[in-house]
Amino acid sequence: MAAIARPRRQAFGEGFALFAECLLTGVWFALAAIPVVTVPAALAAAARHLRAYTEGDPTSWGSFWADFRAAWRDGWRVGLAMVGAALVLVLNLAVLAQEGVPGRPGFALATFVVAALAVTVLLRAAAEWAPGERWRDVFARALDGTRTDLSGTGILLGGVAAFAATAWALWLLAVPMAGCLVGAAVAVRRRALQRAEEDAGE
Repeated sequence: MAAIARPRRQAFGEGFALFAECLLTGVWFALAAIPVVTVPAALAAAARHLRAYTEGDPTSWGSFWADFRAAWRDGWRVGLAMVGAALVLVLNLAVLAQEGVPGRPGFALATFVVAALAVTVLLRAAAEWAPGERWRDVFARALDGTRTDLSGTGILLGGVAAFAATAWALWLLAVPMAGCLVGAAVAVRRRALQRAEEDAGE
């Protein structure tokens, strides 16, 4: 019995440690994302940190900020584009909030779906990013993964919905939940790579 229980305890401990790391990463992400325009760079640095952690590579607070600076230096335009898209979304919702707009429920639903898909692509791109890579190439792979890995896209859409619901209920929970959402993006990327390797080996 002891031989069976020990691996279970180890698996629980490893899983809980990863969960705790996701929560800590959420705090780091929140600090880096305070200017809002830095959200893509903060996501990329958070994903790099969790990727290194899960792969057993050295990672720290210092490496997180080094990745954040590199991601911001190479992708500040992505941050500006994200802010512009967010403003368009808010404006669209403000128009739909007015009485008398024809087809208001359908347009509102379509707006939320498009926004959720955009966040999903951004999460996939952040999980793909590495220092020295062009954001254009990263987003191309993210879009391809969104189309071809439908189960992974569904997982991320569910994560985005859970994040939105949690933040709506208690905004302080958005900080740790952000780390869990980045962890989900890293896990989806890792699963896709494993499937690709398995398909190549057959």
